[in-house]
Amino acid sequence: MIQRIQTVYLFLASLAIYGLFIFPVVQTLTVDGAKQIKITGVYETVSNQVVQTEPFILLTIATALLGLVPLLLIFQYKKRKQQATLIYIFVVIMIAFSFWIAQTVKVAANTNLEISNYNIGAGLTSVAILFLVLAGKGVIRDEKLVKSADRLR
Repeated sequence: MIQRIQTVYLFLASLAIYGLFIFPVVQTLTVDGAKQIKITGVYETVSNQVVQTEPFILLTIATALLGLVPLLLIFQYKKRKQQATLIYIFVVIMIAFSFWIAQTVKVAANTNLEISNYNIGAGLTSVAILFLVLAGKGVIRDEKLVKSADRLR
């Protein structure tokens, strides 16, 4: 049962969450140099070297833990109702996490951000939420299929 499509969706959701460690959320150019805001902190270019000026320790730990949740949900395949419930609860948690990231970036940027300042990392939580919703629909579809097969017995 692990080879279901929702397993792929949950794995892709986990990859999207862990992609936040690779891709910056915001990248701005200032008079002093370039400034990147990632999940791990604020990075600025000082004398042609990238230096972390402000760490986001709590956000880093939360991202690492939230990336594990979809992987753990994959192994709940025997309890489909519970798996679907946990997936939709995790969608709400990811929405709150996205809000937390947005507020952290807003405070750390100290400038007015334009749409051109946002980078790939800004959309990764939305991609993860999309994959989670697709996985939830797949679990519900499987549950309906099993119920219909039980009626035929």
